[in-house]
Amino acid sequence: MSGWKFLPQYSWWESSVDEALGVFDATNTTRERRETINRFAEQNGFKVFFVESVCEDPDVIAENIVQVKLGSPDYTHCNTEQAVEDFMKRIKCYENSYQPLDEELDRELSFIKIIDVGRRYLVNRVQDHIQSRIVYYLMNIHITPRSIYLCRHGESDLNVKGRIGGDSGLTFRGKEFARCLGQFIHKQGISDLKVWTSQMKRTIQTAEAVGVPYEQWKALNEIDAGVCEELMYEEIQQRYPLEFALRDQDKYRYRYPKGESYEDLVQRLEPVIMELERQENVLVICHQAVMRCLLAYFLDKTAEELPYLKCPLHSVLKLTPVAYGCKVESIFLKVDAVNTHRERPEDMFDVITWLPQFYAEAYAANKMLTCTGLRRTPCRPYRLTSDPVFGRPLSLVLLPVLQGSPDLLAPQKQKDFWGIPCLSTLSLNSPPLSVATVVIPDCTALFVLAPGPTQGSTH
Repeated sequence: MSGWKFLPQYSWWESSVDEALGVFDATNTTRERRETINRFAEQNGFKVFFVESVCEDPDVIAENIVQVKLGSPDYTHCNTEQAVEDFMKRIKCYENSYQPLDEELDRELSFIKIIDVGRRYLVNRVQDHIQSRIVYYLMNIHITPRSIYLCRHGESDLNVKGRIGGDSGLTFRGKEFARCLGQFIHKQGISDLKVWTSQMKRTIQTAEAVGVPYEQWKALNEIDAGVCEELMYEEIQQRYPLEFALRDQDKYRYRYPKGESYEDLVQRLEPVIMELERQENVLVICHQAVMRCLLAYFLDKTAEELPYLKCPLHSVLKLTPVAYGCKVESIFLKVDAVNTHRERPEDMFDVITWLPQFYAEAYAANKMLTCTGLRRTPCRPYRLTSDPVFGRPLSLVLLPVLQGSPDLLAPQKQKDFWGIPCLSTLSLNSPPLSVATVVIPDCTALFVLAPGPTQGSTH
């Protein structure tokens, strides 16, 4: 079973490792072969869902060979005639031995049968949520040639001021971009183009200048920065130093207080993604974080890459889905705008610089582990590159407060380190005790600074 590949369970993203999703990519042309797979799955505690694509339309087959198979790794060094001839021989070979899924003979199996690339479907025995999601996805995609145009709104007043979020209108340059965008779209000559915007003023003003009907999606609104809305990054760093540092450590999963994370945004955009898969030519006028998520989906970017994708103002990205990927064309419409992109920090694991006094005191006392009680935050591991005092590897781990014995506590006087409220602190002597046995009264979360990797830190 060397063809098995196990992936984290995800919606359209890698967001959870609670369950595994195994993809076995093979032809599985006979019932005997499929029964072997079923036995293997039963022995290992897996559920099986078969996906079968049957195509008998000669025109569709011919087009598929040209558009898909000629670009596959199998035919990298073949000319067109050789590739077509070889693939037709493969089809003939399979015709002699292929036993298709049958709604009577295979009624005990879970499967979806796609006939002539979506003209008809047969769905049988869907057993759980994941299988239903697979069915939903496969019934919404299509192979019709199309392009998706992604762009941000024109430059806004808050963009010029260096402030994030908000709902401001366009600047003079932003309005000029909107006019140029309308000219660009009309030159494309797309009669059936659909235009989508968020419900925010700056995208609506941009769409108005395009001169075609548009549809507003609340799901396309910019990421909610919560208490940081309409602040400059310098102000966030000054008012909320810990939040600023934590976001740099894990920008994809970090959630603004009373706001959203990129992970939240990905989930919010799932209906938009599904509808984009259903549609043909669409122009999406959106926002920086939203555009990053959409672009990452079509370009298969990781969660770590997503928050740093460059989506400049006053540029249009033309995405054309092709076999084994997506063709991307970037068009700058020659209207200047401010640069709102913030690069990934070179030293992105710098949270401990916000606790220098506390950290130094812990080492001076020759303690192995130091904990600081802070605000309620989801349980996430945060990695540090090195110890600034001794140069050793470190882990900064955020854990939920667990029930334990108060006898373990050595609470010190409440302090305020570099503007960070510290409810209480404790030090544990060598050898370090299990974090699971530590509790700070009246505190909802723990920060743990520990030399080296902290075992069990994600539990």
